Amino acid sequence: MKILVVGSGGREHALCWKIAQSKKITKLYCAPGNGGISEIAECIDIGAGDIPSLLNFAKKNSIDITVVGPETALVNGIVDSFEKEGLKVFGPDRKTAMLEGSKIFAKKTMVRFGLPTADFKAFDSADCAKLFIKKKSAPLVIKADGLCAGKGVIVACTEEEALSAVDSFMVDKEFGSAGEKIIIEDCLVGEEVSIILVSDGKDFILLPSSQDHKRALDNDQGLNTGGMGAYSPAPVINEILETKIRDKIIRPLIEGLYKEQAPYKGILYVGLMIVNNEPYVLEFNVRFGDPETQVILPRLKSDLVGIIEASLDGNIKEIRLEIDKRACLCVVCASGGYPGHYKKNLPIDGLNMALKMNGVMVFHAGTKLTQYLPAGQAGGANNTQYETDGGRVLGVTSIAASIKDAVDRVYEAISMISFNGMQYRKDIGFKALERIKS
Repeated sequence: MKILVVGSGGREHALCWKIAQSKKITKLYCAPGNGGISEIAECIDIGAGDIPSLLNFAKKNSIDITVVGPETALVNGIVDSFEKEGLKVFGPDRKTAMLEGSKIFAKKTMVRFGLPTADFKAFDSADCAKLFIKKKSAPLVIKADGLCAGKGVIVACTEEEALSAVDSFMVDKEFGSAGEKIIIEDCLVGEEVSIILVSDGKDFILLPSSQDHKRALDNDQGLNTGGMGAYSPAPVINEILETKIRDKIIRPLIEGLYKEQAPYKGILYVGLMIVNNEPYVLEFNVRFGDPETQVILPRLKSDLVGIIEASLDGNIKEIRLEIDKRACLCVVCASGGYPGHYKKNLPIDGLNMALKMNGVMVFHAGTKLTQYLPAGQAGGANNTQYETDGGRVLGVTSIAASIKDAVDRVYEAISMISFNGMQYRKDIGFKALERIKS
């Protein structure tokens, strides 16, 4: 079986890493891929947003299944384009991908199916939004309607911060057309958790729970990012909560969309806030999370390719997942200045040392392979040299008997890795440790 993975980040490296383990695979491609992915898949120089070229490549190379990583390609209709040509592609179509493509669409869907979520109001006028803010009391959450790479959300603790967020999105157009419309919603206070599921349109299965860390700095300070680390499982989720999530959120959504003749197929990421042991939906993503994928897939003993096939063929209810009971934790090493301006083309050292540690994996996000080094010299794994090529550079990951062991192992591995300006959070997993103690 030939598989094409679309994307170039840490999520796609984790997907390629897991897919490559399947006995069903004869050839694995990734477009465009990155330095780390090039070690396990043939990287193709086609951008994730170039749907016509991806389609031509899939047809020319007789690709059996295309697995789409980034949300932009899904929102822009890559599934519709491939299916029109009779090609199998894993992900939702353009219509249902709007669950991530438009936060207004997503919130209206939540309301329509009675899913628990924060009260909200949508605006296409900055002046009207500001009037509304002045009548409400902070804290409030301001969200750009469109895709912003996980950064179009501001939790405003004061009225001044909320008004500034409106200007940033709607007046200064920080995120372009994505901020022409916004939603303002009540700020839920609790603990966030990520639930990722696989659906075939009628039924679904839940993958292991995880918890992301969006803020750039320790103690959830700083700007929102694409994600600075994650761990799985999330101790906040117990059997009672999982049942509530299934019955109050996921089942009504999947069954509701099916009844509306808009079946949801593929991966669905449900971002939740747990408030007084009750789940509330914060957002939907229509693909694997990043870096959640990097901590979920190492725990998945089942063949991911078989799960993907079951989703495409409508047989997901026949899948019985086998999950590693150990914990997995990922810490993102980012370029200095991220999520703002940062430099590229900086040499990365120490990867070969970190990868010698038991239970340690390093998923590449923003890297490129520059040269092979003679044996014994400093550099990357397998005598290779990598350079930075993005904001989030590496996802240093460990699977271990406990969250505590995974934390210790990851930070020991990170101490061996270096590049100029490297930054990372020092507190990934601490929330889990506190919850376990209490």
